[in-house]
Amino acid sequence: MPLGRWRSADHPEIEAVSIDAVLHALADPTRRRIVRMLIDEGDRPCGSFGLGIPPSTLSHHFKALRNAGLIRQFDQGRQRMNTLRLAELDTRFPGLVASILTQAEPGRQPIRPEST
Repeated sequence: MPLGRWRSADHPEIEAVSIDAVLHALADPTRRRIVRMLIDEGDRPCGSFGLGIPPSTLSHHFKALRNAGLIRQFDQGRQRMNTLRLAELDTRFPGLVASILTQAEPGRQPIRPEST
């Protein structure tokens, strides 16, 4: 039995991440907002996103992002933290996440994977 409030989250190895999974995860505007917040503000606990959606729905979005290889979740004290795997993803699919977010958010600053 794991220590802490949650069982450990499973994360795919970056080599197992498919482009279809990444595209599917980023097709949802709420998940794009979560990714953008992680890019802009860094690692965050699950309860700090303030998106105005029920916790169960937010949990669903985190699971979709985690299973697609976009985020990694880890426990820090009594909080589950979220961190973006942008550098790993950019190694596997160069520029993909940045291109999707840039096209979905006209007028926003471009994303530079090397800065995350």
